[in-house]
Amino acid sequence: MKTATSELLQKKKKEILEQWTKNQLANTTLREDLMSNEDLRQQSDELLDSFLKAIKKGNYENIDAKEYEPVVEMLGGISISRAQQGFSARETGLFVFSLKKAFINVLTQEVKDNEELVSAVITLDNLIDELGVIVFETFIKGREEVILRQTQEINEISTPVIRVWDGILALPIIGTLDSARTQVVMENLLQEIVNTGSSIAILDISGVPAVDSLVAQHLIKTVNATRLMGAECVISGIRSEIAQTIVHLGIDLSQIQTKASLAAALKYSFGLLQLDVKKRERKSIA
Repeated sequence: MKTATSELLQKKKKEILEQWTKNQLANTTLREDLMSNEDLRQQSDELLDSFLKAIKKGNYENIDAKEYEPVVEMLGGISISRAQQGFSARETGLFVFSLKKAFINVLTQEVKDNEELVSAVITLDNLIDELGVIVFETFIKGREEVILRQTQEINEISTPVIRVWDGILALPIIGTLDSARTQVVMENLLQEIVNTGSSIAILDISGVPAVDSLVAQHLIKTVNATRLMGAECVISGIRSEIAQTIVHLGIDLSQIQTKASLAAALKYSFGLLQLDVKKRERKSIA
């Protein structure tokens, strides 16, 4: 019976493809802005062809078998591609599950024995459900990769090292400082110290919402790394609530120079470099 079903589906491939494509195009959630109808049809044709070859020997249960490798690989590629393109999990899942309706329509028309029809429908339904699980698992993995890449890009963008004066660098930190971001901060800062030959680095934490013991440890780690490069590190942006939290937690920052504002840290840095910055009086124009 299973072999007969696979032969029937192979014989009706063109009709199945037409119905499957029609079902997808009729879906109100179809994202034509992300994929053209022609690309959708070609993708459907390739997957259906691979699927029909996989069931040719009557294997509808073991998707780990060798004949299903092309199907699984193709579904994985489609899922990751759609995740990267911006499709939702629902849209990606419907691509596979909409194939059920096309199969059922063909089987209903061709299989006259009710018992055989029910058996074939249940078998195909279970098989496509298993393939649907693969789609969702791969889609989630693809989305996680996208989120991770975007997070890394945001971290790099949000930790710019600014050369505020000859020999003085400033790195404003905005948002939460975790282990991964601390690594980015250190790498960017140390690389810029090497590139510019600066001797002073200012870490401004005005944009850090809260400082706990973990954040403090990350700051200390960054300061120590900077000192190993031969540069002095100053932490600015110590607001009153942050100062109270540091004292309450018993965090020792006594060996680190801290300032309330970036302006105060810059003034302190000028002193270290023995620079005297004065405001010039504006001359009036007669």
